Parts: sequence; C-alpha cells; structure tokens
Amino acid sequence: MATASAIRRQIESALADRIPAALTPQPRVVRPVWPTGVESVDALLNGGLPVGAITEVAGPECSGRTSLALSYVAACTHTGRVCAWVDVSDSLSPEAAAAAGVHLSQLLWVRCGVMSQTPQQPKRSFQLPAEYLAAATPKKGLHGGGCGGHPRGEVKGLAGAVGALLDPAAIAPRCAEPQRRAKYETQEIPRVSMPQAETPMRKPQPRKPWPRMEQAMRATDLLLQTGGFAVLVLDMAGLPPEAAQRVPLATWFRYRAAAERTQASVVLLTQTSCAKSSASLVLRMEQAEALQEEPTAFTGLSCRIELARERFQPAAKVIPLRRPPIRECAAGWEARSTWAGAR
Repeated sequence: MATASAIRRQIESALADRIPAALTPQPRVVRPVWPTGVESVDALLNGGLPVGAITEVAGPECSGRTSLALSYVAACTHTGRVCAWVDVSDSLSPEAAAAAGVHLSQLLWVRCGVMSQTPQQPKRSFQLPAEYLAAATPKKGLHGGGCGGHPRGEVKGLAGAVGALLDPAAIAPRCAEPQRRAKYETQEIPRVSMPQAETPMRKPQPRKPWPRMEQAMRATDLLLQTGGFAVLVLDMAGLPPEAAQRVPLATWFRYRAAAERTQASVVLLTQTSCAKSSASLVLRMEQAEALQEEPTAFTGLSCRIELARERFQPAAKVIPLRRPPIRECAAGWEARSTWAGAR
C-alpha cells in the first residue's frame, strides 16, 4: 500500500507542468520595507511599509492619512525614485506636498474629474445695417482726401436751393397755421409671468463620483501595468464609504498581482477598509486632536495609528518556550503645520 508521501509525490509530478508544488505549502515570504519618515510608525511596522504589496490606510477626515502618505512619498523621492499620486477627489495641494518635503519634479499627479480644456463660449455674430455700411464706405475722389466727390459736382444744384429759400411763399409767416402732430405707433410689450414664491425651487443635485472612480481605476491599472513607479498612492479619502466599497474585489486582486510583479508599493487612502484580503497591511487611524500649544494659532495635530492586520511577518526560526510579550499595535505622532516649524 502506497504511503501518503508517495501519493503526494505522484500528484505533484502529474501537475508539475500546470501547478508546481501543488500540495507543498509555500514558504512565508519576508517583504522588503521602506521607511515612512515617521519614527514611531516605522518602529510599529518593523521598518516601514512593505514593497510590492498594497497598504491600506483607513480613517475619518482630519486623521492624518494624507500627512503619513506625503511623508512616505517624500522619503522615496529623496532617494531619486519616481512616485505617482492618483487623486480621485482632486484634493491634493502641491504647496502642502512641497512643504512636506516631496520633490514635485519626481511626482506624477493624476487629477480625476478635471476637464483638460475650458469650454469656449460661442462667438456672437454682429452685422451692421446696410445704410451704415454705405455711408461709412469711402468714395473715390480728390476732395477731402478721397472721402468726397469733386468740387464741381458739389456746386450743382446750389442755385436751385438758394432760389427756393428766397421764395416769398416760403418766407411768409405761418405762425397761425395749425401744426400737425406726428402720430407715433405704440407697441405692446407682452407680459411675462413670473414664478410664484410658493413654488419650491429645485436644489442642485450633487455630482456622482462614479465617472471619477472609473477614471481613477483605469489610471491606476495603467500605471501598475506600465511599471517604473516606486510608490503609487490611490487617494480615495474624499469618497463616501459606500462608493469606495463598490469597487469589485477582482480589481484589488489584479492590483496586488501587478504590484508584486513590478515591486511597487501601493498605498490606498480610504475612510473604511475595502481591499479585504488583497491588502497586505491594514492601518486604522483615529480622529486627530489639535495641539494645545498656542491659544490663538493652529500649530498641528496629534495623530494615532493602529495596526489592524499584517499579512507578512518575519518568521521566527527559534520557537521560544515562554510566551512572547504582547506586541504594541498602536503608535502616535505629531503632524505640525508649516508655519509652526519644528520644535
């Protein structure tokens, strides 16, 4: 009777062309990491964010997600690497990125939902009347610099005009004669019915984010398939959670496979976790608190991050007999404003 090891070898040899080592468990892969530039976060993550994987940073508004991503991109651009930032909501500030230390010459900013050219207004055609054109058209002649007729032609008819003025019937007093009044034609202006105040006005409907999301997904897929980018940040923090969760899981799985092939670090900024098992590292951020250093000036935020899930961890070669101490899964740091400076 064949043993289990012999049967396993037969199955693996039969499926070697299609699935190599089908029944042999894959060894755990230790991912290389790249520092984020924040010491407390790097100590929590054993060096930084993984390379060739998807890292998801989820948290509410004003929690420090963008500050952490800008610090990570700045650390990569300082070494001469090229990064990309896919901005779904068009909320990235180049001034804030430059203040965080990002080399803008090495950052590709993809703005979604922005028109490439402003629509041009149609030009209104205005045509002058024929009488005005006929009067303004210069006539051929020598008198007046070519704008009038010949002096001989202007003298014609002068004698008849003077004789009509000196006619006794024309210069007789006509004060007692009744003057005819000119009749002016009246034109009726149609009345325009104004809307009543009781009629409810329609509120402008908010623009749906589906076209911008589709554009961002296509741009991210194209950048990952092309390669050449060390860090690719997909900023979906401005979208509501129900909109971000509409992205199918097959899309995140394709992004993970492309990141492994090109060795790119994909950072996903969202409000809630949506990449599921495709994300190798999931970080959750809490609501940041304002620093109380100055009574009348805003100096920065106090951020706190929590390690929710980590897929790849360094495998221990020696199993200790005692239970290892509980690892701390949270860290905090201070994100200061530009005008506050370092203290």
